[in-house]
Amino acid sequence: MHDNSQSKLAQIGTLYGISVGPGDPELVTLKGLRYLQRAKVIAFPAGIQGKPGIAQTIISPWLQPHQQQLSLHFPYVRDLETLTQAWNDAAQKVWNYLEQGQDVAFACEGDVSFYSTFTYLAQTLQHLHPDAIVETVPGVSSPMAAAAALELPLTARNQRLAVLPAIYTMGELESVLEWADVVVLMKVSSVYEQVWQVLQSYQLLDRSWIVERATLPQQKRYNLRDRATLKLPYFSLLIVWVREPLMVSQS
Repeated sequence: MHDNSQSKLAQIGTLYGISVGPGDPELVTLKGLRYLQRAKVIAFPAGIQGKPGIAQTIISPWLQPHQQQLSLHFPYVRDLETLTQAWNDAAQKVWNYLEQGQDVAFACEGDVSFYSTFTYLAQTLQHLHPDAIVETVPGVSSPMAAAAALELPLTARNQRLAVLPAIYTMGELESVLEWADVVVLMKVSSVYEQVWQVLQSYQLLDRSWIVERATLPQQKRYNLRDRATLKLPYFSLLIVWVREPLMVSQS
């Protein structure tokens, strides 16, 4: 007897979350590149003010003319209702292709499991359509890229690593500095001056580094010892080696 449910499931396309790294197109993994070039539909977060987004720019050298590009809007706001509506809209657009049996490769800056837009897209899709099939491909995340830019190991031996996202208080930072050996602060631009003051009070400026636009041609790095004020782009990351001072060259 023919199983219609299995037949329907077999016809559904797969949503692939492809980690495309922090910026350098050569940091896309071989597996990620294979999936990107195989899919007929390539999705990515829309850029701001009509400009291409970061993920779209990273993968542009690898796309083929016959592939359909699907730009999905994810607003940079904190309002949960607005975000939920955007996730629902994006998930439905992706589902329109999946239910026709077409695979969709979603290009995600950095790694899909690390503070990623893809997480919300995938979870929303599977909530709205439980039959949806999702597969992820890991990649290079920004802390690893920043450490490489500084030519330093992010961690070694038994060092404890803490990562704080863009939204944190100075009290949280001070608490983490008490137990972590290495601290990564994501998207630090909006709170940089407050962070600098905290690190100064802990006498950690010499062991604190900013990397902006890691792996891109515009990449810059700064030691914080004489940088009480900095005008940083959104994609800036700060690494603090709290324990065991490491020798770093001057920027």
